[in-house]
Amino acid sequence: MTYHDIVIIGGGPAGLSAAAAARKAGVQDILILERDSVLGGILNQCIHNGFGLHTFKEELTGPEYAARYIAMVEEEKIPYKLNTIVADISGNREVTYINREEGLVTIQAGAVILAMGCRERPRGALNIPGYRPAGIYSAGTAQRLMNIEGYRVGNEVVILGSGDIGLIMARRMTLEGAKVKVVAELMPYSGGLKRNIVQCLDDYGIPLKLSHTVVQIHGKERLTGVTIAEVDENRAPIPGTEEYYSCDTLLLSVGLIPENELSKGAGISMNRITSGPNVDDKLETDAEGIYACGNVLHVHDLVDFVSQEAALAGTNAAAYVKRTKESVPASEGKGHKVPLAAENGVRYTVPQTLNVDAMQDTVTVRFRVADVYKDRYISVYYDDKRVSKKKKKVLAPGEMEQVVLKKSSFAEYPDLRKITICTEVE
Repeated sequence: MTYHDIVIIGGGPAGLSAAAAARKAGVQDILILERDSVLGGILNQCIHNGFGLHTFKEELTGPEYAARYIAMVEEEKIPYKLNTIVADISGNREVTYINREEGLVTIQAGAVILAMGCRERPRGALNIPGYRPAGIYSAGTAQRLMNIEGYRVGNEVVILGSGDIGLIMARRMTLEGAKVKVVAELMPYSGGLKRNIVQCLDDYGIPLKLSHTVVQIHGKERLTGVTIAEVDENRAPIPGTEEYYSCDTLLLSVGLIPENELSKGAGISMNRITSGPNVDDKLETDAEGIYACGNVLHVHDLVDFVSQEAALAGTNAAAYVKRTKESVPASEGKGHKVPLAAENGVRYTVPQTLNVDAMQDTVTVRFRVADVYKDRYISVYYDDKRVSKKKKKVLAPGEMEQVVLKKSSFAEYPDLRKITICTEVE
């Protein structure tokens, strides 16, 4: 069986950043496995700008951002296989993949980095009554058809869901000459970034109807229209609020799901909130030597944070491989592990555990809130003592938040049992 020090599943922004960081950390034997025909992942179809402000201090399009990382991988001569689908990962890091040239192949990895990204929630998950006419697309599918394959998707459009892809496609469809009639959002708040609401809807006069959803799809062969209705606090349609919109296209932007079938197959424990693996501060899962980063771990709002997170995974995977080759006892990496708890408006944290003894000088904890909150504090507790607080004018589920924990801050808490991150009024 062929051996590689590090095998990276996915050649998108997370996989590329992890590969570059692992090489910088001194590991030479790295292999990237990518199912698409090119590297770059979803960024290849994101032709709008807004990428790279944190990483490169300039505004880039998706393909430009991807090209920077592809150039790093090419420059370092890191090998990759395209059109290659990973079929299985075992708990002891045996990776089975298939492609046209080699057939079915199993390789052994010293460490595995999961960077498979995420997928869109399909229409089947929504239970909308009606036939299955042509003209219903997920927003990402429509984006690929327009930006990569050159098709015009529709003329009269309704968009369900106000995630970032849906908002960006509202602008994209408008620029291509389509009429976007309305964006309907089930929740009482948008799932996208505030800047996208302003730049993609407000600037083009496209109405956003919060607490609304599609309750009926009209048309049998081709979509002819949809009926939307207001929903109550239990997200049930309110009778008498129905509105009909004629349209030939319905775009669904109703959430992203981390792509974790391979992770589950490897026996990795999953987080019910993020739908990604549970990880420690080194982004290692509970399967030793298997790391996770990017949208496979939790859905990010900015690709810059994906790259930062992936670089950390690549660096830590490299350190793990080196320790293994030097036969460093596993007990040396144990240390004092403390769980992180998300409470009072904080939905989850990544990581979920922190090794106080073996952590770096600082650890960035990322999280999302459960609702729109105004004038609240983000508080951090060590057991029952509040050790920090930060006032925020607005907290929204569409915007990822973060706190930075310092190793030095734990010196006074040798028996620490729990770290809690929460929102508070004062």
